[in-house]
Amino acid sequence: MRLFETRPGDDGLPGGERALAVLALVTGTLMAVVDTTMINLALPTIAADLDVSASRSVWITNVFQVVCAAFLLVFAGISELVTRRRLYLFGLTTFVIAALGAALSRSLETLLVFRALQGLGAAATLSIGPSLYRAIFPSRLLGSALGLSALVVAGGYAAGPTLSGVILSFADWPWLFALNVPLGVCSLWLASRALPRETPRQGSFDILGALLSMLMLASFFLAMDAVGHAAPLWQSAGWGLLAVIAGGLFIARQRRAPYPLLPLSVFAEKRFTLAVSASGLAFIGQGLTFVALSFFYQEQMGFTPLETAWLFTPWPLAIMVVGPLAGRLADRINPSVLSSTGLVLLIVGLIALAFVDESTGVTGSLWRTALCGIGFGLFQPPNNREMMSSLPPERSANVSGVMSTTRTVGQSVGVALVGAALALGAPVQVTLWLGAATTLLALLASLSRVSLARRALVARRASSGGQ
Repeated sequence: MRLFETRPGDDGLPGGERALAVLALVTGTLMAVVDTTMINLALPTIAADLDVSASRSVWITNVFQVVCAAFLLVFAGISELVTRRRLYLFGLTTFVIAALGAALSRSLETLLVFRALQGLGAAATLSIGPSLYRAIFPSRLLGSALGLSALVVAGGYAAGPTLSGVILSFADWPWLFALNVPLGVCSLWLASRALPRETPRQGSFDILGALLSMLMLASFFLAMDAVGHAAPLWQSAGWGLLAVIAGGLFIARQRRAPYPLLPLSVFAEKRFTLAVSASGLAFIGQGLTFVALSFFYQEQMGFTPLETAWLFTPWPLAIMVVGPLAGRLADRINPSVLSSTGLVLLIVGLIALAFVDESTGVTGSLWRTALCGIGFGLFQPPNNREMMSSLPPERSANVSGVMSTTRTVGQSVGVALVGAALALGAPVQVTLWLGAATTLLALLASLSRVSLARRALVARRASSGGQ
């Protein structure tokens, strides 16, 4: 298989070791993604069993997301001191132990503690996952590797709701968490054997920057959650103000810290900054669309939650098909052209979804959703390749942390926009037009770096002898 062929002059791991390391990443990523999507669908069942209100049960998801978001940049920085291998093993171990604790929980309070620990473990693995692909694979295959990563994530999103529905049809909800234990043990064994060993960076750790980063991201997520749930204005504004203050202090700290958590110099590279901007705006559109259509399918078209999950399936399935191909093409042609083409298709799909009504029918909804998935699958791996390859390898951990944070922030903003629009009485279709607008901004950012990416591609071909 091309991904595991070794050529003279290749960086990264040899072919055989590469395969085991990738299997470790695949199982770890699947565990985190499938867990999230399974639990979302199971919230009503868990709430009924624990005898808590639906509003309180939402925190089973929220606490996971808040903790995960807060620690992404922190763990990316820590990985330089302890090495990515050790951090990944820590994250997997924490996630598996917390999953077992969640499975044994019999009260909401206990479950929330273990969900927070799961978020901590997920942050440790997700913050450095993309950078590990760069350490494992040679540069000539980076796009293909990131395409494989997109396939795994999309597969997890596609399988999670269905797997949750199947398990809940014959077993109790604790088995949703217990399922992670054997998978996690397998991933731990593979990771301990196959992930590359590194030399830790010497120097201090930016503790103050880490605390400000956690405060900034956690308060931002809580502000978006408050907006999305139409909380009182003082609540969302208070969290938002705290996020802004913490963000300002974080930036000031990064400018003078001897070993900054996130070196601001990385944003001086235009290819990187434009790729980050395109990614964040595209994820706003995706997060917004998923929530908006959930409301539309269930409240206006009368579908059950499981039926709604099936209606979303074409999106991740399309990414599974298109993502690896897009990643492979990005190793050979201008990745910004591929990303821009994908965004055009995504915009067309979102506009088509905005015209869906009760008379459209299932088939009409499915092809529109599939078109969005094709567009996103064509956009994400090439754009991720641009982010990862635009900076030197020693900045891979920082790039990975920014990449994961951008995805989380974008999706949170999208969810909040839907909640705010619905609170103001706007139709669901209006929010889909808003998603198309943010994706158009992503397209403009993507198009503006086409010439920069072309020059980088020419330089890469020259340095590799045209391979």
